[in-house]
Amino acid sequence: MERKNAWLSYDEAAKKQLMDLGEKYRLFLSRGKTERECVKLAVAEARAAGYISLEEAKEAGKPLQAGDKIYADIMGKSLALFTVGTEPMEAGLNILGAHIDSPRLDLKQNPLYEDTDQALLDTHYYGGIKKYQWVALPLALHGVVAKKDGSVLEICIGEDPADPVVGITDLLPHLAADQMSKPAAKVIEGEDLNVLIGSEVVAEEEPKEGKEPKGSVLKNIKAILKEKYGIEEEDFISAEIEVVPAGEARDFGLDRSLLIGYGHDDRICAYTSLVAMLAVTAPKMTSCCLLTDKEEIGSVGATGMHSRFFENTVAELMALTGDYSELKLRRALANSRMLSSDVSAGYDPNYPAVNEKKNSAYLGRGLVFNKYTGSRGKGGSNDCSAEYMGQIRRIMDDAGVYWQTAELGKVDQGGGGTIAYIAANYGMNVVDAGISVLSMHAPWELASKADIFEAVKGYEAFLKNA
Repeated sequence: MERKNAWLSYDEAAKKQLMDLGEKYRLFLSRGKTERECVKLAVAEARAAGYISLEEAKEAGKPLQAGDKIYADIMGKSLALFTVGTEPMEAGLNILGAHIDSPRLDLKQNPLYEDTDQALLDTHYYGGIKKYQWVALPLALHGVVAKKDGSVLEICIGEDPADPVVGITDLLPHLAADQMSKPAAKVIEGEDLNVLIGSEVVAEEEPKEGKEPKGSVLKNIKAILKEKYGIEEEDFISAEIEVVPAGEARDFGLDRSLLIGYGHDDRICAYTSLVAMLAVTAPKMTSCCLLTDKEEIGSVGATGMHSRFFENTVAELMALTGDYSELKLRRALANSRMLSSDVSAGYDPNYPAVNEKKNSAYLGRGLVFNKYTGSRGKGGSNDCSAEYMGQIRRIMDDAGVYWQTAELGKVDQGGGGTIAYIAANYGMNVVDAGISVLSMHAPWELASKADIFEAVKGYEAFLKNA
């Protein structure tokens, strides 16, 4: 059963809408290269659409009514948005859940060192990357530095055209005989992902007559960090600085049908979920857009889906409606319906051997539903029910959404997972629904503008009709 390509259905007006949406997403992707930056951008859009914070709602002391819009920011790295529906929350929520962290390099807590007249930063990679892809690229530094006095500095170096960039060097092919004989996983080792940030040697102290001054690269780098960015070396201990590809997302292909950028996984689903959420103003069921952190390393920690921030926030929301009890909270979670919005592996004709064509996701064929993910014998997956899949089919078809189904590669080839199984622990219906991507987890990934367009339509239809 072959699904049709969405491009065949668009007239000129639809193509203009599609391209306009693609440009808005391109800007979001270019400006939101960390989870903190994504939350900041999303909150700004939400507030412009009439959302207020959970704290503001509590301070107002008024019961929430249908149509009220609330958001909860969790440590600046995860975000939950709600629009109160006309039905009681005990009947369940319609939830779009995506993640806003992406594979990257993180600076270690004691990263700065000098070696043979070069200043470098030690890193620890975050999430599943092919380490050899991160060398010989212009890289940028994004993040925050928390000072002992409680102040927090935002850092972004390498994105402004006037900024310098940094990077990791590679070995020239002339001397790479041993390197090239290694398996791909060992070509670049994790401890070798050291970021070069400077090489100007300055005198460590005032030169004395008749003596060659001792030179130091670090002295100059530390001075630049302090004078330009307000950072002392010790401040790295309480910093979260991410090393990411430098530069904006770009239109890709002579027809501009694709976007290339860093972090499609999973900011492409996060952005489309946010757009759909902001478009739904008077839902029957309470709507929720959940943008989480730490998915790439197992959804752990206070800002990951394994924490209880979502459950706690729903409890706060129910209390503000005047209809909270522990039992009603449990019923609300169990009765909820969720699309776990995460990317799927797009079929790549350069690598056909890893896919089974009938059950692959294709660029341009719309929103991708994965009934299950996991690896090999569905290990670690959420395998949603046939009844829920039937409901989703009806919603998508009634709304005229282009959609497809897929598995993540051949049965014994590998696999992956999302936050779906975690939400399913509450007993709610969950299925994976995302956008197909090429070069997933590479520094630069590819996605179709048509699929972005169809995802927004699909997510909006789900929030209204599930």
